[in-house]
Amino acid sequence: QVQLVESGGGLVQPGGSLRLSCAASGSFFSIYAMRWYRQAPGKQRELVAAITSGGSINYADSVKGRFTISRDNAKNTVYLQMNSLKPGDTAVYYCNADYLGASYWGQGTQVTVSS
Repeated sequence: QVQLVESGGGLVQPGGSLRLSCAASGSFFSIYAMRWYRQAPGKQRELVAAITSGGSINYADSVKGRFTISRDNAKNTVYLQMNSLKPGDTAVYYCNADYLGASYWGQGTQVTVSS
């Protein structure tokens, strides 16, 4: 079992920055992959960024050059550094983790980019 707790969301002006954190807890040896998704009202949930245990990283085209995903294995935590935020980035951001063939989700954290 893996429990994911997200934090760091909030209200920020366009061009600002936020750093999201997702801490994993529970009984597990390692997590293969951790990802950030987001879902805006009326839209499907989309993959924002992903990082594997081997360090492979992928980003959605819409966030390349602005967002950075990183992982601290010792703390079982994944981060999403979001810079140059745009109103289009407004969404609920969800942490996702794969472990033993199962997928786990955090509760989500709201990010609102508005002036």
